[in-house]
Amino acid sequence: MTRLKILFDDEDSKANSERLGHVSCINSENVERLSEKTFPNGGVYVGDFKEIIPHGKGKYTWSDGTVYEGDWEAGKMTGKGTLLWPSGSKYSGDISGGYLHGSGSFTASDGSIYEGQWRMNIRHGFGRKKYSNSDIYEGEWKEGVHDGKGVYFWNDGYKYTGNWKRGKMHGRGVIDWVNGDQYNGCWSNGFRHGSGIYQYADGGYYFGTWTRGLKDGKGVFYPTGSKHPSLKKCCMSLGYDNGNKSVLSQCSSLHLEDRMVKKLSVKRSLSERLSGSGSLKDSGRISRKNGENSGFSDSGRECVHHNSSGTFSLDSDAGQSEVQENTAVVYEREYMQGVMIKERMRNYADLSKKAEKQTKSIAETTQKSSCVSIFKDQNSYHLMLNLQLGIRYTVGKITPVPKRDVRAADFGDRARITMFFPRRGSQFTPPHKSIDFYWKDYCPMVFRHLRELFKLDAAEYMMSICGDDGLTEISSPGKSGSLFYLSHDDKFVIKTLKKSELKVLLRMLPKYHNHVKEHENTLITKFFGLHRITLPGRKKVRFVVMGNMFCTELRIHRRYDLKGSTHGRFTDKDKIHENTTLKDLDLSYEFLMDKSLRKFLFQQINVDSAFLKSQQIIDYSLLLGLHFRAPEQLNGLVEPPNMMPGMENSLAGQGVTPDGEVLFPSKGLVLLAHEPSSVNTDPGPHIRGSALRAFSLGNKEVDVLVPGTGRLRVQLGVNMPAQATRKLSQDESDSAEVELCEVYDVVLYMGIIDILQEYNAKKKAEHACKSVKFGPTSISVVEPELYAKRFIDFLEQKVFPEQP
Repeated sequence: MTRLKILFDDEDSKANSERLGHVSCINSENVERLSEKTFPNGGVYVGDFKEIIPHGKGKYTWSDGTVYEGDWEAGKMTGKGTLLWPSGSKYSGDISGGYLHGSGSFTASDGSIYEGQWRMNIRHGFGRKKYSNSDIYEGEWKEGVHDGKGVYFWNDGYKYTGNWKRGKMHGRGVIDWVNGDQYNGCWSNGFRHGSGIYQYADGGYYFGTWTRGLKDGKGVFYPTGSKHPSLKKCCMSLGYDNGNKSVLSQCSSLHLEDRMVKKLSVKRSLSERLSGSGSLKDSGRISRKNGENSGFSDSGRECVHHNSSGTFSLDSDAGQSEVQENTAVVYEREYMQGVMIKERMRNYADLSKKAEKQTKSIAETTQKSSCVSIFKDQNSYHLMLNLQLGIRYTVGKITPVPKRDVRAADFGDRARITMFFPRRGSQFTPPHKSIDFYWKDYCPMVFRHLRELFKLDAAEYMMSICGDDGLTEISSPGKSGSLFYLSHDDKFVIKTLKKSELKVLLRMLPKYHNHVKEHENTLITKFFGLHRITLPGRKKVRFVVMGNMFCTELRIHRRYDLKGSTHGRFTDKDKIHENTTLKDLDLSYEFLMDKSLRKFLFQQINVDSAFLKSQQIIDYSLLLGLHFRAPEQLNGLVEPPNMMPGMENSLAGQGVTPDGEVLFPSKGLVLLAHEPSSVNTDPGPHIRGSALRAFSLGNKEVDVLVPGTGRLRVQLGVNMPAQATRKLSQDESDSAEVELCEVYDVVLYMGIIDILQEYNAKKKAEHACKSVKFGPTSISVVEPELYAKRFIDFLEQKVFPEQP
């Protein structure tokens, strides 16, 4: 007799999966039809046979006491049936081919009950589970865990309604607390992450952004009784969330305004109490950790505890504001990882005017966009779908080609793939819901080799851009009027190009390919694909796919575009929101780095600038992103090292050696010897090359330990630790006797962008005109050699100065 083992995956006890046997008699003897038979393994079958095989209704008892009673077909359990295990677990429902498959009910030995759909012994589809502690989840399942839309009810009254992914709250969702509080917004990996609204039971609410469960970024607090603005105005008052994605687009499906119903007033403490969610254990059920919050856990996730009042609470969100009697007053706040660093009292009317002004400004910017006008009669969905279809076709066509070295014939305008995508489909293209379009892919073999150099897998590349989650349109940070799209996993940015920019990229592509091949740590923008879409009416749109330099689990609190010029290099304060890309004159920080890290940085900046100079490129800039570590107090104020003679011992205690070298304090960022097994080495659009070496650790390869996140691999332009210092004015320091500095631990992300502007005849004429009016050195448009020198000097002297 053969025995087919069936593995039942019980999420409550995965390590102890029950095993079922499949009965199949292979005895060659001529056996008459029997109603009962004992098998050599000790199993007993009672029921109908078809020749020598169980078929029809029957009951099989294994030697270990497991019992199945129900339908059989050709020796397999198929149809309706009931399974009983010695542990007390029971399943009743559909079985197909020996697997729990279809609809059925499972009662576990611990008393939990699942009723719903199954696929191959695993909960999959819609189902309802009541846990042994009376918690209830009702919604969609995938591969045995919550995935899709669902509702989770805690036994003590808490409730989450929204999206799930791989067993954790992810996407958009609402959590309601017993005391009447509610959070309605975005979630990621079981934590509040992104934009959302926290409404208090007494009627006040906070609209802002969260990172891994902590308030992080700018937001607005509306006290009890204050006027509630519309969702649109509230979103525009905040600007944009992390990654420049529109807050309004992220939250439009939440129906926040429908939920902003004034609730029954409840007496509360004057300080805000913000409740938190539970996290998911491996068992798949929601649980809450007991014990006091000790800051950040080793895993980098916030500790949640159950306080005396029976609510979930996060210490980092407590005691941050007071309810005010003046209901016309609202509070603009800025948080850094749960710590409020700024608060500004505003009149509601002023805030509304500010939101309207920002809305008008963004609308005007969009209207001026040269590329947007192309699609004024088309849904932008069509353009994104066309792009996804074309990239999927190209990558799929080029991937099977055997790997080989890039040839001269692979470069230039003639090295391309062209394809027509009719809406109805063709022999080579699938039918689609967009409009007919022509697709052109430039230099496919070159870009395939570039993706290989950048360690990008073709399948992962396609999934990031062409997956079901689609692309997100983001605001343009510059004056070019280009459209920008961001992949769902934040790894790739897709930008529209002018025809002149496309020609420059094609011309310099051979040299660019050689440069990134020779310099694995180059800071220059990484290009992954160059495409063109031709729409009805012969309208042509050109795209380039690039790596997102800010693809990181850490929040980017500030971002700067630095050229080294001064004319017009500032941002109107009225137009600054949380994710505004600031300019040279807006930068008030200097960044002190480890000696070796700074050396490696400027070696590469010099090499990259020399390459751009050789290609007659100007107008490029350093895109710099800052992740601030939350200060333990509102401000960290210290006297500059060179202002403290005779205090060497004190300096060492503050993280500075007697020679003035910066050592990172143990309470902030910590440099550690590099351990490949301790960091995530998955390839990404900006991760390439080995870990950098640091002077402060004996020239060893290093990682940076970021409390609350874990160990991150330090590479050129990625996860680079530094200290940001800003000298305070006398008004800020309230002291004229000593110069004080505001100091923060920061993690830096950077790269050289906008490298497709040639110093051509048009730019020469612009230089001649502007130099007379504004001066030849302050303007951005100067000849390539002077541009490169000024760019490097500015970074060396003003941005990353050498330690004294």
